[in-house]
Amino acid sequence: METWMWVVIAVVVAVVILCVIAAIWWNQRSRHQRTERLQGKFGQEYDRTVEEKGQKQAEADLADRQERVESMPIQRLSPEQTAQFSKLWTATQARFVDDPGGAVTDADRLVADVMRSRGYPVGDFEQRAADVSVDHPQVVANYRAAHEIAVRHSRAEATTEELRQAMVHYRALFNDLLEVAGVSS
Repeated sequence: METWMWVVIAVVVAVVILCVIAAIWWNQRSRHQRTERLQGKFGQEYDRTVEEKGQKQAEADLADRQERVESMPIQRLSPEQTAQFSKLWTATQARFVDDPGGAVTDADRLVADVMRSRGYPVGDFEQRAADVSVDHPQVVANYRAAHEIAVRHSRAEATTEELRQAMVHYRALFNDLLEVAGVSS
């Protein structure tokens, strides 16, 4: 074989190798950008989901959540709805003094009612938490903690202090769902 043919073969091989390296670099960069975007959007929920499912499955799950919620008709509450829910929250919070467990049960129901009014489906708890994590990632951990305390209360295993903490957690999500800064804290 002549020298020029070896040069052509070497150049073709070098171009193919460079293309493979560029494709690998591009793929790694895209995955890194996706990871950063999901971490930035979901915060602690990203970490929790990665711990639970592993990075690849967690990122697919979080992307699916985002796509699912984006297809929902999520809407803001009207001023009248916001006022009505705020009034109900105030009554629920006041009930805590005489009936902490009942107030926590009411708070859980009230949060679900607000979610329903906003357009979130309110099936099982895990699906609700997953859906709300897309638009309210900073408080979904509060929602999970409050719900866990409410479940423990239903088995008569929660202390009054834990019930108080559940109310604080529910209030954080409630305020975020209402999209107002200081609803009857």
